[in-house]
Amino acid sequence: SIAILLYLARKFKTPDHWYPSELQKRARVDEYLSWQHVNIRGKGSKLFLTKVLLPLLTGQPLPPEKLESVTEELNVVLKQFEEKFLQDKPFIAGSEISLADLVALVELMQPVSAGYDLFEERPKLAEWRGRVEEAVGKQLFQEAHEGILNAKNL
Repeated sequence: SIAILLYLARKFKTPDHWYPSELQKRARVDEYLSWQHVNIRGKGSKLFLTKVLLPLLTGQPLPPEKLESVTEELNVVLKQFEEKFLQDKPFIAGSEISLADLVALVELMQPVSAGYDLFEERPKLAEWRGRVEEAVGKQLFQEAHEGILNAKNL
């Protein structure tokens, strides 16, 4: 997934903002892409699995304390994401969208699809989401996430 994105960016010489040639910006993108596997992806997927897939497979809702624990783990990494990666910048690598932003938002849509609106009480995160959607195109973003956003209706 990450390797494929980097390959495609290089092979098709995408606009520089996606995977910047400037070393500090590229390092920022690489840093996020390395960090997110265990953090945003790990905790967001865990919430999705816990809240949507496991109850679907077992026919039993999970105990509230288990769901609370999983949600708290995600909240910890969301705080880290805001403080360490977004800081006061429009996007992770600076003033333009990059692959890091795209990967981050895609991963965050899993818990959203499970009914956890992680943007609701995080204005910085919500504003960043709006900028990413705008940069990609709102219609394309909605089309790309149509399946996952309907997962809770299973």
